[in-house]
Amino acid sequence: MSKVIFVVLDGLRYDTAVAQLGYVYHLVEKGKAALYKVKSELPSLSRPLYEVLLTGTPSWQNGITSNQVVRLSHNKSLFHLAREKGLTTAAAAYHWVSELYNSAPFDYLTDREQHDLDRPIQHGKFYFDDVYPDSHLFLDAEYLRRTYDPDLLYIHSMNIDDAGHKFTSDSAQYRGRTLGVDNILAQLLPIWMSEGYHIVITADHGMNEFGHHGGTGAAERDVPLFAISPSFAPGVYTDEYLPQLLVTPMVCKLLGVEPTAVMTPGPIPGFAD
Repeated sequence: MSKVIFVVLDGLRYDTAVAQLGYVYHLVEKGKAALYKVKSELPSLSRPLYEVLLTGTPSWQNGITSNQVVRLSHNKSLFHLAREKGLTTAAAAYHWVSELYNSAPFDYLTDREQHDLDRPIQHGKFYFDDVYPDSHLFLDAEYLRRTYDPDLLYIHSMNIDDAGHKFTSDSAQYRGRTLGVDNILAQLLPIWMSEGYHIVITADHGMNEFGHHGGTGAAERDVPLFAISPSFAPGVYTDEYLPQLLVTPMVCKLLGVEPTAVMTPGPIPGFAD
């Protein structure tokens, strides 16, 4: 089976993930998952890093240099590559993902829910409020999975990032939102694992003690990557950073699609590529 569930927990820094994702880390401890420490690309901002994670290209090359660049991507994303191979795609995600790969600017009246087999993201449920509950977001995703059986399901949550901006990363609220996501994943991961999905859980960027990101600090750039898949030897691979640009070609291999010429595949410890 080459179906992939790709989860991005917006704004989750590495150390908070290890400390608060109790069930997910339990899978690492029990030899069911691999853990990596990723160094994000710059700028450590959301829209540029969505493009990094979904096209494997850096900002200087792709032109998505800030959150204010509102246009379709000029690069082939994981969604495009999957569609070219006849695979089914779906996303439950923030509306900026729709603007990058389906239609820009986002039309709040028509683009909240999208079902179009000719688009890169064929089945989408997109939200536009940062406070949209992660509990609802993951149920949106599970509905898409059960209804449309996508080969690539992209899930992008926002509540951790929202709490970080409002209360900083050094707050009960930020940690609590992370614990909340772990509780949701503890209910869904056993189902996905039993059905044989390749599961990748990561973040776009981190968050600093002032409630910001965008700069070069470790708190803003160090994020986790958990891989649950027979393609990964379980373990903790954190002696060296995993470059964020390697994530997209890695997901390509899990999906069984060829990376584009502008991606930069490279060796990943424990990954049987």
